Amino acid sequence: MASSFTVCRLHTIGRGSLVKCLQKVDTFLHRNIGTNVVAVQEKNGFKSLYAVHAERQEQAERSVLISCHSRTNEKNFLKYIANYGDIQKYFFYESFGMYAVVEFANQESVASLLEGTAIPSISHESLVPFKSRLLSMRNLDSRDVLNQPSIKKGQAQTSIPINELIQRLSKEESIDQQITSLTEAYQLTEENCRLRFLVCSLLKDIAASFFPECTIMPFGSSVNGFGKLGCDLDMFLDLDGISGKNATMPKSGLFLEYQMKRANFERIVTQNILSVIGECVDQFGPGCVGVQKILNARCPLVRFTHQPSGFQCDLTANNRVAMKSTELLYLYGELDPRVRHLVFTVRCWARAHGITSSIPGAWISNFSLTIMVLFFLQRRSPPIIPTLDHLRDLAGPEDKSVIEDNDCTFVSDFSKIQLESNTETLEQLLCEFFEFYASFCFSKLSINIRKGKEQNKLPAVPLHIQNPFETTLNVSKNVNASQVDRFVALCQESSWLIQQNITAPSRGGTKGNATITPWGVSTLLLPSQVAGIKSRKRRKFEPTSERIKSLLESLKNTNNQPNQS
Repeated sequence: MASSFTVCRLHTIGRGSLVKCLQKVDTFLHRNIGTNVVAVQEKNGFKSLYAVHAERQEQAERSVLISCHSRTNEKNFLKYIANYGDIQKYFFYESFGMYAVVEFANQESVASLLEGTAIPSISHESLVPFKSRLLSMRNLDSRDVLNQPSIKKGQAQTSIPINELIQRLSKEESIDQQITSLTEAYQLTEENCRLRFLVCSLLKDIAASFFPECTIMPFGSSVNGFGKLGCDLDMFLDLDGISGKNATMPKSGLFLEYQMKRANFERIVTQNILSVIGECVDQFGPGCVGVQKILNARCPLVRFTHQPSGFQCDLTANNRVAMKSTELLYLYGELDPRVRHLVFTVRCWARAHGITSSIPGAWISNFSLTIMVLFFLQRRSPPIIPTLDHLRDLAGPEDKSVIEDNDCTFVSDFSKIQLESNTETLEQLLCEFFEFYASFCFSKLSINIRKGKEQNKLPAVPLHIQNPFETTLNVSKNVNASQVDRFVALCQESSWLIQQNITAPSRGGTKGNATITPWGVSTLLLPSQVAGIKSRKRRKFEPTSERIKSLLESLKNTNNQPNQS
């Protein structure tokens, strides 16, 4: 799991003079900007994921990451940094100390800053002379540091505790508002997203020592729109630009080509590259700890913790199918805001009841849950999102993509996608989601978002969810029968529970001291009796229902008790 860190604020600074910048600092000191990474729009529609990638990567290349004392004076900090160029944006956060992300208006300013950065002076240790954009701010006058006000802490960048979330949701006036509030509490912030791309850029600087034209991009939950605060950072080392796969050979005449090492299989090349990069990250990468080279996995990877950001990182190479899956989920999330809201709510519900887990095992994964939500939305009448086959039919020649014999083609132009008119509320969709899977015949049918309809499956497989692109694979093959039974039982219970608590209770007490009783989505996050089901036999509903009533009454009585503190 990624370590927790706290963001102080994100500031935007124009290209004006330093004087104007410092005049605005006092205003900035009292302003928090918590922009969420939701639909990124242009005048003529949504940006593609590749456009978002390009924009974020360009921002990251103009940025540096600076470790500083917690009592660093913000005005003095900005004044010093601005000596090297105009500051476009900056923010502070905490992760094993105080850090600042500073984005300059142009990349030349980064070069100027690095040119003026000193080599650490140490006497009892030896340095690894690798220069990066991870820097430390020092102040030789310790009295000046102690006399300065500390930088104020800001919003936390890990998801809030479940008890705090229940209290927050219980204050909302409708289930739709609860679902929206849950999404806002859990989704990645603008600062968190910028930091993820900056970490990728710092890693690219290491890899570029061997492969100057390579890129490292985040994929998965970091960029598909469904990432939760604190989620891991999955990174993709893209070497296609220098592998010759997309090169056009001359038809006649003389030409030159590079001499390169050769191997019998691409997997061996990938393993060798990741082995070397992993060793460099371990030996040369400042702030990179706990490096593991997991090269014999189905998809070879290097795993490590990036302490300055607090991210748990996984680096893979040429994992292009995963990139297409990321792009597909991003597209679905952009088509209708209800998609993201429902996915965040179902994922939160699943984690609260132990359906998903950060520990490897027989649990249902977040990816599988997301596919299940998408499939449910395809099955609405009229459907809220199109099938993958329909998106493939809309694709143009520029969208054609075949990766390792897998057809990964789907349309990238949002304007070609015509959605049907479905006006169901989030409340209706959440209730119907539980009803849908409470009665789904998992023993006979599989889930397939490419076709958007159920298909027969082998009875020996408890849960079959077809991989959207590698169609011979089951993304839920690890899930056993008891976990499927738990999921169905919880869907049954949640369906009943939300219908019994669909209306917000009247607020008792005086203003500021009103009784807060869990209702709606809040009740779905409370402990459940079916969480411990081991057998495949379903339990009766009545005892669970009575227990929930008793639990709600107990919470109500607790809220009514006078404060003893």
